Amino acid sequence: MNFRLLVIDDEKNIRNGLAEFLQGDGYEVVCAENGDEGWNRFTSGDIDLVITDLKMPGLSGDELLKKILTQSPGFPVIILTGHGTVENAVTAMRDGAWDFLTKPVDLDHLSLKIKRALETRELFFQHRRLEEEQQRKRQFKSIVGNSRNIREVFDTMSKVAPAKASILITGESGVGKELVADAIHELSPRKEQPLIKVHCAALSPTLLESELFGHEKGAFTGAVSRRRGRFELASGGTLFLDEIGEVDQNIQIKLLRVLQEKKFERVGGEQTIETDVRIIAATNKDLKAEIEKGNFRDDLYFRLNVVNINVPPLRERKDDIPLLAYAFLKEFVQENGKKIEGINEKARARLYGYDWPGNIRELRNCIESAVVMCQSNIIRVDDLPPAFRNADDDGWINIRLGSNMAECEKVVIRDTLSYCKGNKSKTAETLDIGRKTLIRKLADYELDVNEEEESE
Repeated sequence: MNFRLLVIDDEKNIRNGLAEFLQGDGYEVVCAENGDEGWNRFTSGDIDLVITDLKMPGLSGDELLKKILTQSPGFPVIILTGHGTVENAVTAMRDGAWDFLTKPVDLDHLSLKIKRALETRELFFQHRRLEEEQQRKRQFKSIVGNSRNIREVFDTMSKVAPAKASILITGESGVGKELVADAIHELSPRKEQPLIKVHCAALSPTLLESELFGHEKGAFTGAVSRRRGRFELASGGTLFLDEIGEVDQNIQIKLLRVLQEKKFERVGGEQTIETDVRIIAATNKDLKAEIEKGNFRDDLYFRLNVVNINVPPLRERKDDIPLLAYAFLKEFVQENGKKIEGINEKARARLYGYDWPGNIRELRNCIESAVVMCQSNIIRVDDLPPAFRNADDDGWINIRLGSNMAECEKVVIRDTLSYCKGNKSKTAETLDIGRKTLIRKLADYELDVNEEEESE
């Protein structure tokens, strides 16, 4: 890695001499002649380490140190000082400087200190990246996947969860929109408050209105007592409105008012009730098309769609099929008390080659069925549902229009490897590339193959 160092000293000879020496060590070096210029350089460029004089006109070295560490805690700063200011350098060490050296500088000693500081900095960032990855896995443990498409969904979820803005989750039936809503609530400051769910398509307009807003006694036939609605019950927390595209126009108007004013009345009531609810809505419909048809209000759409999270269908994240399949396998093996160790190569190829119109829900049902039917320790094609048993292994590869060249290459390598039952030599021969090239590309595209898949 080519590190970039910032050298700050008001003495030109020292500044230039250090720069020349450090460039000889292979570092990229930028210089500044005072603390103010040094601060501007630090804030405007990718700097990995700062070497600064202590006594300078304007912004002094110790003042610069405090500003740097306030913005970037733990950042490596090496202080240069004359013999008469060693006490000040010791103070700077207490303030967080990495180390200090007295002038004239022992260049070999400086080189060693820089190397150790940068090594420590890299270890710090590696540790932080590992912690962030582990935290991400804990946060999204209910959503299985590591493909580029699903990582983009994770990234959006992380950004929007702390906010109060309404979220519209879109995607085909069975992609896991409700799991996304669950995860956002768990990541939000409202996680200790209730998450209330309403499946709008399952209720008639009259029942849905009562479910959302509550009703007073005698408001309609059968209303024998007052009932609190979901907006009241979810106050302080999150309200998840699933299949929002099925909501009646009259209820859409009332939803719009709650989103705008945070107020509503129960059905048959006159008391205005205030509520603090975050709305997460989901739909498998194209709401823009519904607006054009006159079925959905555009003002409500814009209120709901402050942030949109589109959950990709399974056919666009096929890299996640093995992870999902094995997660479901583990679940159903335990549930059915069976000793099934995995899925063989040909069965995995059938799972890869299928387009999954029912998405993750269909894959889950497929694996559950296979576990029930399996009579050995490994799932084979004959254990899969009829649609998979009768599939023709014609060797075709499906690539989504709009994919870039890297995405196309990844799909070709992945599906060819599956078609060759994990045999890398055969895959390399089929693709007319060297085996070492194939292995390198597998690593580049994170297409790891388990040892048991290597049937050579």
